[in-house]
Amino acid sequence: MPRRLFTSESVTEGHPDKLCDQISDRVLDAILEKDPMAHVACEVTATTGIIHVMGEISTNCYIDIASEARKVITSIGYNSQLSGFDGNTCGIITSIDSQSPDIAMGVNCSLEKKEGVNEQENTIGAGDQGMMFGFACDETPELMPLPISLAHRLAKRLTQVRKDETLNYLGPDGKTQVTIEYDEDDKPVRVDTIVVSTQHSSEVSLENLRDDIIKNVIEVIIPKNMMDDETKIFINPTGRFVIGGPVGDSGLTGRKIIVDTYGGYSRHGGGAFSGKDATKVDRSAAYAARYVAKNIVGAGLAKKCEIQIAYAIGVAKPVSVMVDTFGTSSVGDDVLSKAVEKVFDLRPSAIIEYLDLRKPIYSKLAAYGHMGREDLGVNWEKLNKVDDIKKAVDDILNNK
Repeated sequence: MPRRLFTSESVTEGHPDKLCDQISDRVLDAILEKDPMAHVACEVTATTGIIHVMGEISTNCYIDIASEARKVITSIGYNSQLSGFDGNTCGIITSIDSQSPDIAMGVNCSLEKKEGVNEQENTIGAGDQGMMFGFACDETPELMPLPISLAHRLAKRLTQVRKDETLNYLGPDGKTQVTIEYDEDDKPVRVDTIVVSTQHSSEVSLENLRDDIIKNVIEVIIPKNMMDDETKIFINPTGRFVIGGPVGDSGLTGRKIIVDTYGGYSRHGGGAFSGKDATKVDRSAAYAARYVAKNIVGAGLAKKCEIQIAYAIGVAKPVSVMVDTFGTSSVGDDVLSKAVEKVFDLRPSAIIEYLDLRKPIYSKLAAYGHMGREDLGVNWEKLNKVDDIKKAVDDILNNK
């Protein structure tokens, strides 16, 4: 394999799309705190002075959606006219309806239940058709691709130095991007390019901004042995980024699905996460696929692993499960596929139960990625099926 470059990006919590994701997930969490069985599909748009919260929600509780939205906006740092957007005074419109009864009849009672199969358990049908992907590789301790891992860490650091006032002239909006060079053995060997674009006050010069970002963000996050004299660094390459957030660009829930997952390193089924409860397999099955892939790599059975799971709406059992290790597994993808079937129940009810997805855990996931988040203790990042999948592989190879 020839040497190659691969690039991934991340965004800060103040990016207008991420602002919308966080409001959507805060509404979801607020509802789950009172009604864990609620069905929620909440989306948000943002533009100058206005937030619009919309969607389909079926619940037995009441929450103040506008109040929850304002808490998110102000906590990010949009809390005065100086930041360009003020969560205390912006307009908030809500357009909420209940879940379609045509969808609910398939979600609440799966086709298998209606036909008398598995009558006592796993009665939830998939909330939609579609395919979801999960991925893991051995490039980082959390088993994520290195480009997206470093891009997320840079974005989190940008927010940290803004909020702790190390760089008190920064604004909430920002983006990061990292290009990694891979060698002939497909191992990451160096950082080729770093791009940081960050909102700032009009008083700071580009020269000072560049020096501060290199010293307080890039040099803190990027390992020294991964950089060399040929590493390119671009900081605010347009020369100015004073106008940011919803004033500079409109925002929309679900528009950063590649940032949310693997930075483009793995395939994506197209479904967004934020604002959706766990009966929506766009979210729950993507987490389950990551869980499966991570345990396969964690077990040492592959250096890379991608899982695809596909569903039909209203049907509990997946219509297909695919394992692809890109030639890095010594036991073969067909063996791993059989092992996955033995070890993991991928019906929605089972996923919700073993990943504990009815809890209000989602707001913290809405920025800096849903995968690789070992810092949050989410169940799909646990390596607690390593022994089970090793045993399943051994049993298959030994015809047990």
